Amino acid sequence: MEMVPRKMQSRASRHIFSASDDTTMTKNVRATHAPDDRHVEVRPLLNVVQDIFLRVASLIPDIVKFAQGKPVQMDAMKDSIQQSNLTEVLDISYHTINRISCEICCKCSSADIHATTMGILNMLSGYSWDAKVVIALAAFAANFGEFWLVAQLYATNRLAKSVAKLKHIHETLEQVDDLGLKFETINNLLKVMLDVTNYIVEFHELPSRYIDPEAPEMLTASTLIPGAVYWTIRSSVSCASHLLGITGLIHGYMTTVVESWELSSLAHKLDNLNGHLRKQLTLCQLHLDDNKQREAFETLRLLFETPHQDNLKALKAMFCINDDPLPLFDGSSKQRVSIDVLRRKIVLLYISDLHNVPDQELVIFEQMYLESRQDSTRLESQYELVWIPVVDKAIPWTELKPKLEKLQSTMSWYSIYDPSVLEPATIRYIKEVWLFKAKPILVVLDPLGKVVNLNALPMMWIWGSLAYPFSSSKEEALWNNETWGLLLLADTIDPSLLYWISEGRYICLYGGDDMDWIRKFTSTAHSLAKALQLPLEMIYVGKSNPGKKVQEINNAIQEEKLSTVLPDLAIIWFFWVRLESMWQSKSQHSKTVEEDHIMHEVMRILTYDSGDPGWAVISQGTGRMAQGKGDTFLRCLNEHEQWIATAKDKGILPAMADYIQGLQTPHHCNRLILPGDSGGVPDRVVCAECGKTMDKFYMYRCCNE
Repeated sequence: MEMVPRKMQSRASRHIFSASDDTTMTKNVRATHAPDDRHVEVRPLLNVVQDIFLRVASLIPDIVKFAQGKPVQMDAMKDSIQQSNLTEVLDISYHTINRISCEICCKCSSADIHATTMGILNMLSGYSWDAKVVIALAAFAANFGEFWLVAQLYATNRLAKSVAKLKHIHETLEQVDDLGLKFETINNLLKVMLDVTNYIVEFHELPSRYIDPEAPEMLTASTLIPGAVYWTIRSSVSCASHLLGITGLIHGYMTTVVESWELSSLAHKLDNLNGHLRKQLTLCQLHLDDNKQREAFETLRLLFETPHQDNLKALKAMFCINDDPLPLFDGSSKQRVSIDVLRRKIVLLYISDLHNVPDQELVIFEQMYLESRQDSTRLESQYELVWIPVVDKAIPWTELKPKLEKLQSTMSWYSIYDPSVLEPATIRYIKEVWLFKAKPILVVLDPLGKVVNLNALPMMWIWGSLAYPFSSSKEEALWNNETWGLLLLADTIDPSLLYWISEGRYICLYGGDDMDWIRKFTSTAHSLAKALQLPLEMIYVGKSNPGKKVQEINNAIQEEKLSTVLPDLAIIWFFWVRLESMWQSKSQHSKTVEEDHIMHEVMRILTYDSGDPGWAVISQGTGRMAQGKGDTFLRCLNEHEQWIATAKDKGILPAMADYIQGLQTPHHCNRLILPGDSGGVPDRVVCAECGKTMDKFYMYRCCNE
């Protein structure tokens, strides 16, 4: 059996847990801690230490091979790591580092590494925990780096060769066959020591503004850190002892499996501490982020509620301007621009996600925006539009970016260049205060940054540029001047509409997706108009969310010359969006079907679209209208002899309206489909026919025609 030398037995007996159990050890370590008021910025010094360890780890294999006469690519030993900047290290006492360095060199060969470690902690009693561990690690790194610097220059520098002989480095490099494996054990421990040290420093770098030192997460960490500092410093002393033993500077000492096991056990101990520190740091960072986002949210709330000299302060906070001086993308120039382009202007924030932006909406939006830019002197052009896409940060940015860029390419206005940088507090504010869900909204800020409308999309669809400056007060004023009639319902969906109205023609708008009903209705209407010598114009307006089926009906109506049609699905979409916008706008102003005539009539049309296969509205000029469901309206036309006599006194349209009203039975089933994510859906809606409260259901629809 191989005999183990006495000194080796003595060193092997220094079991890493033999000094005391962790509880007693931690208590003793805490007793050495008497910090004064000095503050040490340790991160720059830690960067230097990491630089030394990383360089050594990359150099050792080639140095050992070269010293043993094996072929080596010497270019591999050239500097590959950028030199750390020491100019920031102003508060560190280099005298202290040198004292600790000497202490490690002189005492590491003693029989009691625990006593040496405690002695170092006493020397560092006035420093914070992060400074203690970094300074001690720096002291070891100075010795460690010096050893390998001489080893690196040994073959090419005469001075280094002489120093190597004095330190027995040349004998070590030339004679020890398994030197690489021995230093691999040290390097593995050094890596874990650096990990623990980085976690300790990160804890001390956490801003107290966002995390209370008395928070449970921090208190748990504070119980772990003293022990982590102790074991890291102790590992430094053990590494130094191991290194001196390898070079033979400790007389009669030989490394053994037991010695390597000691270093491996220390690595295991520190790795276990690493897991606990990492867990607590993660919890602390989550706690810190929550507090930080909570503060950012309240800051946004305050900024948008407080008067300012301009709008930039609020917009900078919203767009995280501190991280990016050019946060906007100009759709017209295709260049990144500063937020200053929005200074003291009315700003319309178009907020959506990346997957719920209707193509038709963008087409009409683009048309309105370009029209407003044609004459810069017009009052209606004094606003800027900014698209804020709300993205899911759980989805990789590489997947979202192509979709973002595709949408940006269709826009002439501004947009957020990189929406992934928007803080969670901004997204939360947009959703909780501005009530964004899934459907796009248009938030309006006045030139001073005050929110004057939480969603101006409805008024923009209804009145276009007449809605300027897009405030809620302007919206209310516009409604006060409106009455229900063909002009409000149809606006300018057809270029001939205003001409027909001025000539006093009868104008019929009809919709639905039943081609058989459409043929019967248009044929009957034209026949009756001819018989009564009424100048009649008919326009097919399709259905909401028009798709392939509506396009096919449009084509058939044109081919069969049944009536006029809206030539583009985007115009049909716009007609129905205007109607939904009227409903939403009225709802935003707390109007109800019972008290508001316009809202009542809008609901009628929306109910027709949600239910029967067809419907119709007929008007002459801007006067009264007659309207009804498809079958009822067609029956009214077919039974015109029943009401034509009363038309002489009442007029054609009042007589038709009364007859249609008489045809309605108490038993009916009306449906009203409203966009569920619009934010303007009331809890209670009454039927447009009987006034009873309608039952509320949830419907999920996918219309991919």
